[in-house]
Amino acid sequence: MAGHSKWANIQHRKGKQDAARSKMFSKLSKEITVAAKMGDPDPEKNPRLRLAVKAAKSQSMPKDVIDRAIKKSQAGEGDDYTEIRYEGYGPNGIAVIVEAMTDNLNRTASNVRSTFTKNGGNLGTTGSVSFMFDRVGEITYPASVGDAETVLMAAIEAGAEDVESDEEGHWIYCPMESLSEVSEALEAELGEADEAKLIWKPQNRTEVDLETAQKLMKLIDTLEDDDDVQSVTANFDVPEDVAAQL
Repeated sequence: MAGHSKWANIQHRKGKQDAARSKMFSKLSKEITVAAKMGDPDPEKNPRLRLAVKAAKSQSMPKDVIDRAIKKSQAGEGDDYTEIRYEGYGPNGIAVIVEAMTDNLNRTASNVRSTFTKNGGNLGTTGSVSFMFDRVGEITYPASVGDAETVLMAAIEAGAEDVESDEEGHWIYCPMESLSEVSEALEAELGEADEAKLIWKPQNRTEVDLETAQKLMKLIDTLEDDDDVQSVTANFDVPEDVAAQL
């Protein structure tokens, strides 16, 4: 059990304050449509879709928008989307993983490569940085759900492998293949989570100075602004004094 990444906390607050919800909804809808297309359109019978719907609800996506995204899968939409992962290095050699869902691989690859280059980084080959991350499930709860010991005990009972807690919340980690089961067990014990999703968890994080943090934030913000990009992960952390300046 440990304190959570200061960078992750900054991202969490930024997400709550982000006014561009339509872009977020668009990406969440795309994931729902593809998840429903690849399996059963019933979330109760499709773990990936169930998690996608949970993620959408955590961002206050209206139920009718969620239902419409599922119906699109049955109408043939989502057939052309390809899921692809890009790996590279940002400023000061920070490892970055970009997950995208696109109907035009050439466009997406060109945009991602250009964004890395323009922001002091470089795009690598598949596998060039992912060995520095673990693919795991992450379940997030607010601090108000209980103290660190209470959450830790509930997480262990549910089959989780690790918990990070601080004054802002609790982050529970489990094997990627058991995310749905662990999430359901925790929900019975602690109530509904803020979020449950698959992530790339850095094995180690590198603390960065203010200048590097600003460059990395610009790189990540630009990548996330791309309609084809679903998520961006990097293995850096921001010290408290730098976080205060950001």
